[in-house]
Amino acid sequence: MTDGQRTSRRSQAWFGAQGRSGMIYRSWMRNQGLGHEVFDGRPVIGIATSASELAPCNAHLTRVAEAVKRGVWQAGGLPLQFPTMATGETLMRPTAMLYRNLMAMEVEELIRANPLDGVVLLSGCDKTTPAMLMGAASVDLPAVMVTGGPMLNGKYRGQDVGSGTHVWKFEEDLKAGRMTEEECFFAEGCMARSNGHCMTMGTASTMACVAEALGMQLPGSAAWPAVDSRRMETAQAAGRRIVGMVEEELRPSRILTREAFENAVRVNAAIGGSTNAVIHLTALAGRVGVELSLSDFDGLVRAVPTLVNLMPSGKYLMEDFCYAGGLPAVLAELLRGELLHGDQITVTGRTVADNTEHAERVGSDVITPLDAPFQPAGTGIAVLRGNLCPDGAVIKQSAASPHLLTHRGPARVFDSPEAYHEVVDDPELDVDENTVVVIRNAGPKGYPGMPEVSNVPLPAKLLKAGVRDLVRVCDGRMSGTGYGTVVLHVAPEAAVGGPLALVRDGDPVVLDVPNRTLHLDVDDTELARRRQVWRASAEQYAGGYTWLYTQHVEQADRGADFGFLRGRRGHDVPRDSH
Repeated sequence: MTDGQRTSRRSQAWFGAQGRSGMIYRSWMRNQGLGHEVFDGRPVIGIATSASELAPCNAHLTRVAEAVKRGVWQAGGLPLQFPTMATGETLMRPTAMLYRNLMAMEVEELIRANPLDGVVLLSGCDKTTPAMLMGAASVDLPAVMVTGGPMLNGKYRGQDVGSGTHVWKFEEDLKAGRMTEEECFFAEGCMARSNGHCMTMGTASTMACVAEALGMQLPGSAAWPAVDSRRMETAQAAGRRIVGMVEEELRPSRILTREAFENAVRVNAAIGGSTNAVIHLTALAGRVGVELSLSDFDGLVRAVPTLVNLMPSGKYLMEDFCYAGGLPAVLAELLRGELLHGDQITVTGRTVADNTEHAERVGSDVITPLDAPFQPAGTGIAVLRGNLCPDGAVIKQSAASPHLLTHRGPARVFDSPEAYHEVVDDPELDVDENTVVVIRNAGPKGYPGMPEVSNVPLPAKLLKAGVRDLVRVCDGRMSGTGYGTVVLHVAPEAAVGGPLALVRDGDPVVLDVPNRTLHLDVDDTELARRRQVWRASAEQYAGGYTWLYTQHVEQADRGADFGFLRGRRGHDVPRDSH
């Protein structure tokens, strides 16, 4: 590197300063045992880690950070680790999604406020990955994502079990009398048997793959299990690479283009990814000024088949996906079908096509070939419109029951998920296999935070009768590990006066996924009368973060971000107060 490069480093506004200011910055850093030579203008790399024992998926990231540090030192940089909050969906109430935007704000401000030239983002649980990407994109300093990797395959009585997915299955078996409580207690220890995030194609695995598809993560790194030594090799390589990205001035703004988002949307379809990717990608696009509408998630994927046979849509798990070739093998198949922008630049400094030049698909069952896919084109996420969701709703076709994708049935309405859970085990509950369960007030503002409650369990009386699925309609989300014929993200939500607020018990609901419609078969005059008498609930929060959230959160079709966070704010060096 040249002397000019050294003096132009952003970090030199701190460590290269003359007089008292420079002395203060350098001397306090030296209390950590750093020698004076590390302040010579070399790239200063922040390692943002969301490690937390309150977020089990992220608990091992401290070890991952050590591997990143080795790589940064190897490449001649100065690594400085710092903590961020962790939004773990497994423990946080009411939902980790309530805090995704807060984490994104924190990541953005920490990067901007500190003497950093580039940053490595360490994430795990599903909200931490988009939050970190959103924050880093808003600052636009060189950044590379390192996800913590999935758990090893769960094992129970000789079969593979998936975290999340089998929670729902075991719950159904327990209610139907096919499993005892003792068996469930034993099985829960079989699902999560190593560090890492969900090993199904839930939202955590989906967002890891999406980060790689966007070009923000090193090739192949989304799939290595958390406890595989190659996870640490990948982290070390990311540490080396971020130093090169600083020297090349390769920033997210060069990577996160419209073409990158199109690649990510199509990859999400090909892997059978989570519907939550719709929310997170839309929010991330808003941070970088890329136009990405809800309709893109339907139009861009019509020609994309599902290639990956993973739970909840299929039968395998992320460990199998890794050994079958991981995401590079999927990208290579899509490139062969001219379904991706192969010339899109990535964090490697090379293109998607370059990165997948030697990708190999091992076997044909876990990652299927394009000409014999696991599920045909057009079976991914579908975007619905109609008088019940004028701004859109989504459904994951690959996880739904084919016989329910076209359905008409009477609504059974619940004003909250809790109201449903209070009666779900009532043997006299007025539902049958034709019922459309409507859960409302679970959207961004109404809950608040848009929790993963839409795939509510089926009523016990129906499970005992052998019914395994119902149409469910909700303005909330569902876990990427979930399954069923569930219409999600209904926008606008009920809490702001969306049509879902007007539905009454017995109203005919018509779902037609092939024609992309969701319709309430009630005449407009009656709906207008109901709207006249509808009243919004009183504001619940007078202050604090939750008040800020409810005042500024946007609707699901816009990514549920805060309106004031859309767009880049850049990385100008803050003023020196010394």
